[in-house]
Amino acid sequence: MKPSRLALGASASALLAATGALATTLVQQRRMRGMESLAQTLPVHSKWWRDHAKREGELLYVVLGDSAAQGIGASKPHRGYVGAIMRELADVTGRSIRTVNLSVSGARLREALEIQLPAMRRLGPANFVTVGIGANDIATYDRARFEREIEELYSAMPPHTIVGDIPSFYVGAAQRNVREANEILHAAAARHGLIVAPVYAETHRLGVLRYALNQVAADFFHPNDRGYRAWTRAFLPLVTDAAAGLEASGAGVGSTGDVGGSP
Repeated sequence: MKPSRLALGASASALLAATGALATTLVQQRRMRGMESLAQTLPVHSKWWRDHAKREGELLYVVLGDSAAQGIGASKPHRGYVGAIMRELADVTGRSIRTVNLSVSGARLREALEIQLPAMRRLGPANFVTVGIGANDIATYDRARFEREIEELYSAMPPHTIVGDIPSFYVGAAQRNVREANEILHAAAARHGLIVAPVYAETHRLGVLRYALNQVAADFFHPNDRGYRAWTRAFLPLVTDAAAGLEASGAGVGSTGDVGGSP
């Protein structure tokens, strides 16, 4: 007896559903393994930046941020966007750079205010400052809190600090929150004369499919080496201009040409 078309259709639907469920399970398992693998890199990246901060340099570059500033997801700590900025500063100015990366993986605006900002103030005047934070606030996004904390942080930043806006989350409620948060971020930066690196535009331009296929790290969240190139494209033109200005002014740490330091 031949199976009916209805039965065949039901069997095909069941097979597709089972295949989809299996694929979802495999992706989740792979993501969990990726998260575990990247978690092991957190202390490695942190130590690399702590050790690097001990090096002397003619110019002081201070970084505030989260895991992206740490370069989590990149094959090496310096292959994230902060490493690219560090190299650009040295190339354009022809001077040695001391990079003090105060970023912490998982940091939100609150941690930047309570931990990173006081640490930056203790360093004294810096020649160059970048800030890349806010993405971790999206998971528990509250407009009033975000607006209050971004205002508090940006008001404490030295003039001409370069701040990165929040990268694209591509889809869903998180993406809507990112767009709103970035509007707040840009307005706060404008009020305080800070320069905004267009991280959102550069990451959004990749598109979700391209990002998922070859721009994302093993945890399906952080950028890999390729993904960080979008962040680098957002920051580097602004960094080049600022570095050229430093070189033209002959600024040194503690000089009147500083663009960083305590407010």
